[in-house]
Amino acid sequence: MLDQMNSEEIVSEDTPELRVFFGDLRKMTSIEVADGEVSLIVTSPPYFNAPFDYPDLFPSYEDYLGLVRSFASQSRRVLGKGRICAIVTDDMLVKEETGSRGRRYPLVADTTRIFLDEGFLYRDKITWIKPAGYTRISRRSGVVLQHPYPMYFYPDNIQESILLFQNGEFDYSLLKDAPKKILESSKIDTAQLNKERWNLTVWNITNVLPTPGRVEAGIAAFPEEIPRRFIKLFTMVGETVFDPFAGSGTTLKVARELGRKGIGYEIDVELKKIMRKKLGGENFIMEERDGAKRLRKSLQNRIQHQRSVAKPLVPRLIL
Repeated sequence: MLDQMNSEEIVSEDTPELRVFFGDLRKMTSIEVADGEVSLIVTSPPYFNAPFDYPDLFPSYEDYLGLVRSFASQSRRVLGKGRICAIVTDDMLVKEETGSRGRRYPLVADTTRIFLDEGFLYRDKITWIKPAGYTRISRRSGVVLQHPYPMYFYPDNIQESILLFQNGEFDYSLLKDAPKKILESSKIDTAQLNKERWNLTVWNITNVLPTPGRVEAGIAAFPEEIPRRFIKLFTMVGETVFDPFAGSGTTLKVARELGRKGIGYEIDVELKKIMRKKLGGENFIMEERDGAKRLRKSLQNRIQHQRSVAKPLVPRLIL
């Protein structure tokens, strides 16, 4: 953090340290991530029982919200005063076993309420728009084409929400007291900001497409451009970025490329090999902690099963 830096701590050409822990975030302690150690959180929690990512992962929606509450509590503990937590999430449509239609769960509203109750300030919400030519589920809007009458309209979703919460007010005098070399190396490229429209609450960014052979195959990874923007906008060179749902390690990879330190927490130990491949090199540590599970293979089996038994879309079935 800025108030802990001095001129000898300016980042060198060496790769900053990355630390990855495989375990249950709800059991994370200050031994892994110290109080106030983190300058920015960029992450995407699991989507509640998303059929193409996390089918039946949580026994109930309340169980899922329990994870979000723990996430908010841990974030409040590890974030420095006034620092930012950026969460990629969105409302989730899940087909109920007892019904023919999907039920929409208000992840955005419930996550916001939980973080506010934890004491965070609600700083902003950015809408991430994906290319219109690619949608994860594209049959919904086709219902009204087959039945062009009122009440048959269901839009395709090409957006996700990015919620920004702040851990209290930031002391801007810390910027004035930062070493000049760090301050200059952390300066935001305002020409790029304006050209790529970072200054808007709508970001048009291509999502990670399911192309063959990609490192993140079978993983709900977000594009590197998302953590890249937030790391540049909210941290100084040499500070620490944390991803409590690290997945394949996208946030950590970008943090290292931008001269920041990175900490990741991930429950699925089966992602270790993929994360090593994505991060490359040797200048990072990986350790297992309490609560680590083997999930990837079982989730992929569930996904394949759901696809094999999927029925053709009819007006009463909304996927």
